[in-house]
Amino acid sequence: MIWSLIIGALIGAVAGAITNRGEKMGCIANIIAGLIGSSVGQALLGHWGPSLAGMALIPSICGAIIVIAVVSFFLEKK
Repeated sequence: MIWSLIIGALIGAVAGAITNRGEKMGCIANIIAGLIGSSVGQALLGHWGPSLAGMALIPSICGAIIVIAVVSFFLEKK
């Protein structure tokens, strides 16, 4: 479980860096974005590419980018 949290944090950090939102997000937000993004990405794109802790990395990063973009869209409206 701890390994999944670490990989989720890394996925969230990479997605935050790609979307230029990484500075605004903390560790907990990176973990949440990585774990939810992993689920979204694997549901949309499947389980291809290298995987760590049961998460396919490329679909997980793509899913985390989608999650960060959607959340940023709604939070910046205010």
